[in-house]
Amino acid sequence: MSRSSRSTLFLIEQLIVVAVFAICSAICVRILAYAYFDARDSKTLDSALLVAENGAECFKAAGDIQSVSEMLGGIVSYEGGTGVVTVYYDDQWQVCAENNAHYFFKLAYRIPESPSLTLLSGEISVEILNGERLIFFPVIRGTWRDSR
Repeated sequence: MSRSSRSTLFLIEQLIVVAVFAICSAICVRILAYAYFDARDSKTLDSALLVAENGAECFKAAGDIQSVSEMLGGIVSYEGGTGVVTVYYDDQWQVCAENNAHYFFKLAYRIPESPSLTLLSGEISVEILNGERLIFFPVIRGTWRDSR
């Protein structure tokens, strides 16, 4: 075998090895990108769930909706017989003003009229400002009042 023939074979081998490494590295980069985005989405959902749980606990512990708003740092509004507490969060899940918000927490509640049982039922949701809902669940808070 001549010397130029060996050089050509060596060069072809090297090109094949480089191509295999390039394909493997492209696959690894793609896998790492998926893992990064999954971790980011998981962190967002964890933070949303924490905010929703805090809101539910405040709703159950507070005597009135104004107290819930003060505990969470939110805004109270009334929409057709329904009270609404809204809290805005930035992209780091810190309470912020509406114009800087990326996410928002919303507690909508209804108060039924009953002389002996005050039952507050509501719905908690955490959403991205673009309308995508991250968390949603109902909450109920009951307080027995002795009518004697």
